[in-house]
Amino acid sequence: MIYRRLAVVALILVVVLPVLLVLKPGFRGEVGQSPATGRILLPEPRYRGQMSVEEAIAKRRSIREYSNEPLKLWELGQLLWAAQGITSRDGKRAAPSAGPTYPFEVYAVVGNVEDLPPGIYHYVPKGHYLEPVKSGDFRGKLQAAALNQEWVGKAAVDIVLVAFYERTTKVYGDRGIRYVHMEAGHIGENIYLQATALGLGTVAVGAFDDGRVARIIGTTGDPLYIFPVGRRV
Repeated sequence: MIYRRLAVVALILVVVLPVLLVLKPGFRGEVGQSPATGRILLPEPRYRGQMSVEEAIAKRRSIREYSNEPLKLWELGQLLWAAQGITSRDGKRAAPSAGPTYPFEVYAVVGNVEDLPPGIYHYVPKGHYLEPVKSGDFRGKLQAAALNQEWVGKAAVDIVLVAFYERTTKVYGDRGIRYVHMEAGHIGENIYLQATALGLGTVAVGAFDDGRVARIIGTTGDPLYIFPVGRRV
């Protein structure tokens, strides 16, 4: 009887485990697109870099000129992780949030990133992956919506922060509006410092037509920030 049970367990391990490895996304090993879901799995974030926090603060500047060299997929993933990535087992994120209510969704308007077709992608912190929203290069349209600021159109990628105020105001009332704006600043500085540490350039853009940007992104939330990112010239 014991041998039969052992044989059944062994059979389950041989048959079931390979299936689970194929059908995940619960298993995060490789990088790339998951055929079953369309998700773009990002490289695992790096927790040690070449530059200290102190040096990144000292070198942080607003950069509006970028080369034509593409960003690497892991660099985009690192920037998105710095913005809203999960940093603890209980789901805490890289930027502080009142509550925590996490009112922001992060989108990447991609034009020049290795191994990633041009398009608009939604970043999902839990799982550290991208969801395709629209295909095609929308940087030109985003530039037009941002009062034709050319760095928006020339950046390799534009990171857009979209707020859903109700997530915070349902807890804190009207005071929550202030908390959402505070959080936008927290996230923005994280993007700045991470870009600096990677040798990239970015600039905070707040001048744009909110409605046009929302329509381009395909969101019902309120866009508050655009961060063009590219390699420094």
